[in-house]
Amino acid sequence: MTVSLELLDRVRGTLASQGADPTPARVAAALRADGAVFGDSTILEVVEALRREAIGAGPLDRLLTEPGITDVLVNGPNEVYVDRGAGLERIPLRTGDEPSVRRLATRLAAAAGRRLDDSTPYVDVRLPDGTRFHAVLAPIASPGTCLSLRVPSRKVLSLQDLVTAGALPPSGVAILQDLLDARLAFLISGGTGTGKTTLLNSLLSTVPTTERLVIVEDASELRPAHPHVVRLESRPPNNEGTGEITLRDLVRQALRMRPDRLVVGEVRGPEVLDLLIALNTGHEGGCATVHANSAADVPTRLEALGSLAGLTPQAIQSQIASALHAVIHLTRDPTGRRRITEIQAVTLTPRGTITTTPAVLFTPTGAIEEGPASRHLTQLLTRGAAA
Repeated sequence: MTVSLELLDRVRGTLASQGADPTPARVAAALRADGAVFGDSTILEVVEALRREAIGAGPLDRLLTEPGITDVLVNGPNEVYVDRGAGLERIPLRTGDEPSVRRLATRLAAAAGRRLDDSTPYVDVRLPDGTRFHAVLAPIASPGTCLSLRVPSRKVLSLQDLVTAGALPPSGVAILQDLLDARLAFLISGGTGTGKTTLLNSLLSTVPTTERLVIVEDASELRPAHPHVVRLESRPPNNEGTGEITLRDLVRQALRMRPDRLVVGEVRGPEVLDLLIALNTGHEGGCATVHANSAADVPTRLEALGSLAGLTPQAIQSQIASALHAVIHLTRDPTGRRRITEIQAVTLTPRGTITTTPAVLFTPTGAIEEGPASRHLTQLLTRGAAA
């Protein structure tokens, strides 16, 4: 039996008027007071629904634990979409009316220590279970309060798992492993939902256990299977506008923590300058992810981010030239399949500008092709292995 929202509302109202917790005995009494007779299974279902509403994610709770779901989106009352790896699909799940969705949003924000109300109508936080939660209240959002939940992977995939999933050709494992062993500095690029964090998790899990990983993120998502990991997480300002800790602050602190690998979960602001400076001052093997439509767009993307730190295009390009070696790019096809498409080498053009040039191409059929920069990448790998 599925408990109706109307019944839950009535039981909730009865318990609220009594100031009582939703224990099985009190829920049974409230149901009897409602004038109907219910079995033990219904009583336990009501108790569980009220528990989820009080400390979980309400009607979305089961979705956050369902294997295979990576994203849960709520577009106002009773409009819920999930992504199980094949694109978004709408599911028949009732969330209640607009006040119910708003209550859920404000409670989840409060669980992460943030305020969500008309004066601060949007929030982006990490929930205690690691879920990335974003919300925008109505009427700023239409057709109602909108929730976006990015569910963290319950399992860190190995490179072999990516091969099995069709995201990487079998012979591509050795290439990526060589890139790590040579301690080249690299970026993982791609659009939203292409698997950048998943790939970075897999790569970091293969780093020798003798090395210390220091990971800097806005919201803690990286969970590599590695015994020596230190995580630093940024913090937004409080309601009084104080107490903010930025990624730039944390990258600088990370450099004082003797990292063997400095990792930035995602560069999307002026922290790109601090990362590049770190990679230019002896911190080899550093890496990060960046949003970009193609690997060729990465230099331009970094220039735009560098401008936020007050750098000219020429200044950021000079930093890139000596700091970065490669870009690994991922895509997601219309069927939802995520795939590593290429590795491009960061190169200097005759005009003195930075570009990326294809070095290794992974075709949809699983074949590997050499690009114009394949020799350049091989030289970098050889030089790094010999160092």
